Amino acid sequence: MTGGQNAIRAGGALCAALFVVVAADGCSAPVSVKQLSPQNEYVRLSSNALTDGEVSDATQIVLRRYNLVEAFEQDPPVAITTLRNVVVIGRGGNDELFALAELSALYAQRTASRADAMAAALYAFAFLFPEQADERPEAIDPRYRWACDIYAAALTQALRSEDGKTVTLAAGVHPLPFGSIAVTFDPEDLQWGGRTLTDFLPVAQYEVIGMRNRYRHPGIGVPLAAKTEEPEEDDEKFDLVGKRVRVPVTALLQFDDPRKQIVTTALQGHLDLFADTEHEAIDIDGQLVPLEIDRTAAVAVTLSETAFWNQELSSFLGDVVGVRKTAHLSAAEPYRPDRIPVVFVHGTNSSPGRWADMVNDLENDPLIRNQYQFWYFSYDSGNPIAYSAMLLRRALKEAVAQYDPHGRDPCLHDMVVIGHSQGGLLTKMTAIDSGDAFWQDVSHMPLDEVRISDKSRALIQEALFLKPLPFVTRVVFIATPHGGSYLAGSELVRRLAEKLISMPRDLTAVGTDLVAVRDPAKRMITLERFPTSIDNMSVGNPFIKTLSGIPVAPGVHAHSIIPVEGDGPLMDEVDGVVAYKSAHIEGVESERVIQHSSHSTQSNPDTVDEVRRILLLHAELAPCCVPGANAGVPCRPSAP
Repeated sequence: MTGGQNAIRAGGALCAALFVVVAADGCSAPVSVKQLSPQNEYVRLSSNALTDGEVSDATQIVLRRYNLVEAFEQDPPVAITTLRNVVVIGRGGNDELFALAELSALYAQRTASRADAMAAALYAFAFLFPEQADERPEAIDPRYRWACDIYAAALTQALRSEDGKTVTLAAGVHPLPFGSIAVTFDPEDLQWGGRTLTDFLPVAQYEVIGMRNRYRHPGIGVPLAAKTEEPEEDDEKFDLVGKRVRVPVTALLQFDDPRKQIVTTALQGHLDLFADTEHEAIDIDGQLVPLEIDRTAAVAVTLSETAFWNQELSSFLGDVVGVRKTAHLSAAEPYRPDRIPVVFVHGTNSSPGRWADMVNDLENDPLIRNQYQFWYFSYDSGNPIAYSAMLLRRALKEAVAQYDPHGRDPCLHDMVVIGHSQGGLLTKMTAIDSGDAFWQDVSHMPLDEVRISDKSRALIQEALFLKPLPFVTRVVFIATPHGGSYLAGSELVRRLAEKLISMPRDLTAVGTDLVAVRDPAKRMITLERFPTSIDNMSVGNPFIKTLSGIPVAPGVHAHSIIPVEGDGPLMDEVDGVVAYKSAHIEGVESERVIQHSSHSTQSNPDTVDEVRRILLLHAELAPCCVPGANAGVPCRPSAP
């Protein structure tokens, strides 16, 4: 072997040895990059303790900065205490506070520790709301939203009641890993609209099923759905709020100068409760901060607990199933002056729950919510339509008389009534002058000449001799059978209804009176029996023919929304129950046809959009308003 060959061989061995050393030291590529898809990169950047049970990149940076990665993996309390000590000695800022909030929340999730959960809420609040404005995190910082969510989830865990389903709102002392928090609470916060708020269900942790949209008003605090209790002495008082309605409220635990308090061991905080009807934002150290509100979940819980769909048949059949529903107005909140009432009237074999999707969309629109209040009329939909309409008119009169006896609230006298199907017929009967047209279908003898009791005469007068309600200024008909329904005209359907539907007692007494003087020959009384609502809506029935011939009173704005299943010639179209030619009437200001929609069109986005358009139009012309509430909507001052 030559000397040159030996040199080459020696050089090769040296290169091989160097390669092994370099590879062993990992120096072949000390820094590199790897391309990710936009979706994967966003998932990585947005990952935090609440999304996948691992701390965010921001908190991992803090752990590495203080050499606490292994410490947190092996002994989380020690790592958290070490990081807290950094804050206590004055070296920590926003980065350390957020990391403490996220680490404490994650540890509390793993151990079900209320003390660590309360600590997480404290750290998150201190991160979000320092006393010094220049220390506040920027809203564009993703940790701002995460901190709000960590605060809400941690506070929910810290306040959770023993049953694990609700939270407890009360004064008391709560433990911390490093001390305690003395929390004050004003019991007056539990008073709402003359009722007491109870049973606070944290709705953020519930999935809403069966509603088209779920609206969450983003902000700070724990969104809750509360039950209400009515004072016993007010049992006879006219009250709009349904007895089993859940109210959207927000719980918020605040700390004065939290960044100074967290370095101590004896802290103080104040727990507040805010109803969505009274507060949508609050002032925290001069900063207007929105509250976290979930109106949709409160509605969903209410409907789930009341099982409204199980009650609809009883509201159609009456006493035959052992339960007769008293006709009444209801609402999800107390009467509010300077808000225009929108009254929803359901149809046959239905209930107020069928308006849930529409109202959910409307009340989560600030332009609508700040101008209107939503009421619902419930009734036994198998009764004669004139009788049900009488009860609607009576309920509206009683509400106006109680809430505005001196006529000082112009909003209350600018009502909008919206009716679906049979409810549209009831709605029309709030806004017509019938004269004696309905009575002529029963008798050609003047009512005051018929020999019946004064009580029966008064009820007939109220039910059949109609004047438009002066405070109803706009009506909306949705899928309304003005000319009758072909399904109601079915002989089988009418016979079944006649056998199954039972009449209320006061109407039965009137029927007994009328039958006693029945004399078709003299045309005194031609009525053989009281018709059901199904009879009334049969094509060609005298009642429906008379009602269709009476126009809406002058000065009352009227609109039609008509669903149809197809897109053929309108005069041939139906919605499955009502034909277009029956729902179409002359004299309305607008008619919106909703194509490819069934009879139950209340949840259809196009139907909701048209109702919203009508309400915004009504608001523009309203004689009242809430000053500053509706940006973009002209507002006339309330009358003195």
